[in-house]
Amino acid sequence: MQFSVREDIEAPVDVVFARFSDFAHFERVALRRGAEVDRMDPSLRAEAGARWMVRFKFRGKSREVLIRIAEMDPPNGYTIATTSNGIEGVTTAEFVPLSPARTRLTFAAELKPRTLPARIVMQSLKLAKGRMDERLRTRITDYARDIEAGWHDGQL
Repeated sequence: MQFSVREDIEAPVDVVFARFSDFAHFERVALRRGAEVDRMDPSLRAEAGARWMVRFKFRGKSREVLIRIAEMDPPNGYTIATTSNGIEGVTTAEFVPLSPARTRLTFAAELKPRTLPARIVMQSLKLAKGRMDERLRTRITDYARDIEAGWHDGQL
């Protein structure tokens, strides 16, 4: 199953990349939403090889996701690999400067089941794909508007 969002952001590519690769911020967001987040490497830098174990409840069951930065190419993009209960995922974020003050973000995620129970979970997710696409698009768009507002207000 694939998800993708393309968004043009009125801010320079280095600013957009910095905000979308602020993994400490995403850790805090996950914690506020009730997840447990454990950084598995001593370095706090966002670099290839950085790993997190995230635990949360989804549909009444406890889930664990291992998240690893597979590739990091500032300010062009990064790739994140995830593994959870027989489902593997790859997420890419690509940043293309359209002008000195405008950046195009292409965000894509692909999930693949590796076990029979994972295939069953994926089938239920496919039923909700439209809602999930819309939620992802809304979150990316809202985050992009926050970046633009901070950039235009001189806060970034």
